[in-house]
Amino acid sequence: MNLKVICLGTGSPEPTLLRASSGYLVEVEDKKILIDCGGGVFGRLIEYGLLPFEITHLVFSHLHTDHMIDYPRFIHAIWDANKPFPKIYGPKPLKKINERIFGKRGMLSFDLIARTQLPASQEVWVARGGDLPRPWPSIKINEIDEHWKFIDGELKIMSCLVPHAEPFLKCLGFRFEYKDKSFVYSGDAGLCPEIEILCKDADLLIHWCYRMSDETIYPKVTEKSPSAKDIAKMAKNCGVKKLLLTHMRKHMDKEINQIKIKKELTDNFSGISGIAEDLLKIDL
Repeated sequence: MNLKVICLGTGSPEPTLLRASSGYLVEVEDKKILIDCGGGVFGRLIEYGLLPFEITHLVFSHLHTDHMIDYPRFIHAIWDANKPFPKIYGPKPLKKINERIFGKRGMLSFDLIARTQLPASQEVWVARGGDLPRPWPSIKINEIDEHWKFIDGELKIMSCLVPHAEPFLKCLGFRFEYKDKSFVYSGDAGLCPEIEILCKDADLLIHWCYRMSDETIYPKVTEKSPSAKDIAKMAKNCGVKKLLLTHMRKHMDKEINQIKIKKELTDNFSGISGIAEDLLKIDL
């Protein structure tokens, strides 16, 4: 069994048919691990051939909406199908966010009241194999930080803290290891020693790239958002074997800009490199 990575969403918050917002799937053994659940990822998952309740684990890098806005739809679909929820991991305040969505006074409480109390909805629930009274969604949330380590058989996941939206949001990068293969997902990360440690000799690095190299007019964005050239140099120094850039903004998908990005990659990185696309599958 190999480690498979499927890019479900490789875009930004900007609306485009070309790319969903952030979402990645890791398949290994009997585990199907969804990393982030941004806008459009729910649909991309179905396009790939999986239903929400087939996901065994859901892991959030951080809680910007373009990384988690499809979470309510994802959880609601599993609940409505009367299936068990996946194991869910993410930084604080994920528990509070979940409560504000699915709690008794949460965003979806009016919908949930109707679905649990309306006689017609109760009949639909029973027809699907459910028992009355219909239970409210009960979701267990595991809040994690930069010291998180996950071990299940030969699969290991570790996290690190990355600069992005502090102090308002804690943002994490992840390294997956399975047998002799490794995959690093940066999340939305500025370059830092912690991500370099995570990237050491990785077989695959998927790293966010939010700007072109010549877009430096905004100093805070420039500081937190490495260019293709910056990422390529870091990946080369860390011994990464394959590098894919993701989180493309709409203007970065113009042909002239794609050519520039790819040239910066090949000029500064000696391994295999490219730009991630929705539904791209990498078999490690």
